[in-house]
Amino acid sequence: MSKEIIKNNPLLCDIETGMCETTDENTNTSSQSSQQSKEKSVKLIYYTDPICSSCWGIEPQLRKLKLEYGNAIEIDYRMGGLLPDWSYNSGGIGKPADVASHWDEVSEHYDMPIDGDLWLEDPLDSSYPPSIAFKAAQLQDEDKAHLFMREIRELVFLKKKNIAKWEHLALAAKTVGLNVEQLKTDFEGKAKELFADDLKLGRELGVRGFPTIFFIDEAGNKETVYGTRPYAFYEMAILKLNPDATKSEYSKNWESLFSIYPTLTAKEYSELSGTPRNESEQVLNGLSDTGALEKLTTKNGSMWTFKQ
Repeated sequence: MSKEIIKNNPLLCDIETGMCETTDENTNTSSQSSQQSKEKSVKLIYYTDPICSSCWGIEPQLRKLKLEYGNAIEIDYRMGGLLPDWSYNSGGIGKPADVASHWDEVSEHYDMPIDGDLWLEDPLDSSYPPSIAFKAAQLQDEDKAHLFMREIRELVFLKKKNIAKWEHLALAAKTVGLNVEQLKTDFEGKAKELFADDLKLGRELGVRGFPTIFFIDEAGNKETVYGTRPYAFYEMAILKLNPDATKSEYSKNWESLFSIYPTLTAKEYSELSGTPRNESEQVLNGLSDTGALEKLTTKNGSMWTFKQ
């Protein structure tokens, strides 16, 4: 697979724009759209990467979007290839250790736990392996692939695991119920082609950083949301393309939310439950104190897991 020449630093995510940029090439967007699903009126092509910190930053908004507009939208996850390798030096970052403090800063800005010490302890040499593993997971089961993406993100951002290593990818696959042997076969074979296809489509669509989400209706009309934005930006893009899209009501009590999303951060719980952010942590701590939830603490925040 030919490697793109990286002009901007992909790991230096711009907090102002909410983007992890890959390249400063032109950003002309193609008007082509993929095959639409008959049931869903709006398709989202979501360009992301397993180690994109800004993408971790929009997890609260995306999770809410799925709850409120899941009946109207279909999300097509595409891998953008954030870190091919370390053969560049720009933006003040030329080696893995330079990313550590940046991730700590991004964590505070998005109010999502990220431990930058990964880049000091066991840094990734590329984000391609976990991206290809995700494409392999999609070949088996789309829903489990989404769970797999969440699992490897938790491993890299909170648990400081180098998800370029197969042992961690295999563990994540097993956790979410994927066939690990099949994943390995596809990882070494067809998934590489699918990843190359994602990179190609990304270039055609003018993707220049992550997260980038294209909202496309059945007629091919398109709205684009670049970077990490408040929830209303994503909602407005859907309603602009389909004014008749109806918002689903969902139960906001903690048990219901954790039964859908077994792990939540304080920011996610706040976004999904409507609990003010300054109270959400107290609620979750109370639940972990009673043993209903298990708390994982990092130096930059916590995540709570439903204890089945």
